[in-house]
Amino acid sequence: MSFEGFTRYMDSSECLLFNNKYESVYQDMTHPLSDYFISSSHNTYLISDQLVGPSDLWGYVSALVKGCRCLEIDCWDGSQNEPVVYHGYTFTSKLLFKTVIRAIHKYAFITSDYPVVLSLENHCSPSQQEVMADNLQSTFGDALLSDTLDDFPDKLPSPEALKFKILVRNKKIGTLRETRERRGSDKHGQVEECEEEEEAEQEEEEYEAKGPEPSDAFQDDLEKEAESKGAVRIPLFKKKLKIATALSDLVIYTKIEKFRSFHHSRLYQQFNESNSIGESQARKLSKLRANEFILHTTKFITRIYPKATRADSSNFNPQEFWNVGCQMVALNFQTPGLPMDLQNGKFLDNGGSGYILKPHFLRDSKTKFNPNKALMDSNPIILMIRLISGIQLPPSYHSSSNKADTLVIIEILGVPNDQMKQQSRVIKKNAFSPRWNETFTFIIQVPELALIRFVVENQGLIAGNEFLGQYTLPVLCMNKGYRRVPLFSKMEPQIENMQSAI
Repeated sequence: MSFEGFTRYMDSSECLLFNNKYESVYQDMTHPLSDYFISSSHNTYLISDQLVGPSDLWGYVSALVKGCRCLEIDCWDGSQNEPVVYHGYTFTSKLLFKTVIRAIHKYAFITSDYPVVLSLENHCSPSQQEVMADNLQSTFGDALLSDTLDDFPDKLPSPEALKFKILVRNKKIGTLRETRERRGSDKHGQVEECEEEEEAEQEEEEYEAKGPEPSDAFQDDLEKEAESKGAVRIPLFKKKLKIATALSDLVIYTKIEKFRSFHHSRLYQQFNESNSIGESQARKLSKLRANEFILHTTKFITRIYPKATRADSSNFNPQEFWNVGCQMVALNFQTPGLPMDLQNGKFLDNGGSGYILKPHFLRDSKTKFNPNKALMDSNPIILMIRLISGIQLPPSYHSSSNKADTLVIIEILGVPNDQMKQQSRVIKKNAFSPRWNETFTFIIQVPELALIRFVVENQGLIAGNEFLGQYTLPVLCMNKGYRRVPLFSKMEPQIENMQSAI
């Protein structure tokens, strides 16, 4: 082989670090939906900040092209009886609901055949909810799931059974049986009310300041004692929700149900009910009651969303919630950085379908797995990486000569005991062909949850290091042997610069 031939071979897809056998769907897609990590977006209509930024259809289009399978739609009453989508009580611009639905219909299955969940944050009056229901039915037609599947009357269906289907995630009145009994009847003008407990929003600091929650056993004792004394639990306040029957009946397997406690969910939550939990509360639960959290997510779809104070559309680290089996960890897709690097890297797996089968220990209803504790029965892997060289790395924009002092950081992200970061030496004034020839060793206890991230930086002495590029992928999707690591830029996290590699 000539030198030119060898160069072409090293630049080919055959030599990429990501194993090409994972570029197509290879996992068993016949498990219930709750057994999968599902690529999920928060405030999908926004492409900038949460206060004054524009709402744009591109938010939905780009998310779907990236394989996102759960989209958020904030719905409010608009003029001329047309519901609108925007971030309520802010200065973000507005989109017509019907325009959003049409864009989703066009791009829903471009990247993946598996179901798309429309998570509605519904603030509309009953009359405009009926308009929403009509828009959904007329736009999606048979693709809109409006009844239970014959084989899944009382359990969650699989992604395979729901191929090319659109699911509505919203509040729902009544049972699935009542929905079926109303099928074919005229629902125009029918409105039902439900009473929902509302709790004051608390910031993360307040959650962290509290001690551990009582165990479920202790909660059981408290509730039994209260019942024996005829006591009634009084919520902070209640509000009545008016839901149009036409929209309610479109919610089948993804009914939104307020999360109260693990104890309450075990006793009362139905198979088709899913919870949304804010990052602050979820973080507290994942640290203090991780095993109970996992047992909850083995049964029920759980969505985690960013706290309201993230006005700049920043993101939390999704790894801590994947570690406890949360299916829908919703991020602001428009904001590059570590969280979105992890999101993009994780969902490279299984053909970029947006659905990844959770490890067996996050699906077992009797699991004793706790990501925060040392694992005595794990089968760790030893990962050895030899960093050889780089080629045509991005130049430094902080240097007048554009010559970067390059270094590479290799980071493992997974359960807390696996978190590790190692750094190469700095190669001065060379971003074109730096050579490191260094070896790094990692011991990974739970490789099924681990991601590896390669970051190239320009060393900065005063203002800190300058980010040049990164690449993230699941540890178990790595190829062995001499491999090329392509780099993604910060501004375009999904655009690969094939000329830059390590």
